[in-house]
Amino acid sequence: MNAPLAQRNYDKALLVCLGVWLAGLLWSGWAPYDRATWWMEVAPVFLAAPVLWLTRRNLQFSTLLLIFITLHGLVLMLGGAYTYARVPLGFEIQHWLGLHRNPYDKIGHFMQGFVPALVSREILLGTGAVKGRKMAAFLSICVAMAISACYELVEWWAALAMGQGADEFLGTQGDPWDTQSDMFFALIGSCVAMLFVARFVDRAISR
Repeated sequence: MNAPLAQRNYDKALLVCLGVWLAGLLWSGWAPYDRATWWMEVAPVFLAAPVLWLTRRNLQFSTLLLIFITLHGLVLMLGGAYTYARVPLGFEIQHWLGLHRNPYDKIGHFMQGFVPALVSREILLGTGAVKGRKMAAFLSICVAMAISACYELVEWWAALAMGQGADEFLGTQGDPWDTQSDMFFALIGSCVAMLFVARFVDRAISR
């Protein structure tokens, strides 16, 4: 495939991703449970969208990874619309598994490890910054965990700045180990990405 055609195809795929995000933002932001929480939850989407578009000439991801990135954004929007502790899907999972709390936030933190790890891996291997796939996997997990740790710091700062008003954003639901379990789920997500999904991304890139 020649370069101009490949670029046009990538632009189309990226526009589909951004279009889905726009529709999701309109839906989730129409009447969210808490407007301030919505802004904080979907902020990564507002940051990622222009970065993806402005870097599309020099930094292109596989179509499969774009799908995962799109899904991650939708997970954030759903959590922003209801707040993580009130997402209906989470209550369904809670009922199925007999849990004592709504686990939807753990899905969010799983994706927080899963998608950044795959993004990091494609960048590391695609730019030639790392040659070995094992080292790329290790560093990608490290990047995902660093992002997870930074996000927990943001939650801490939000709690200090907003006081009780940060409860909807934190979504701890009374769990004193919420921060640790959030990071653990991000670790699970990044490991699953490297162990079971990376090979499919490689096949998507080769095609």
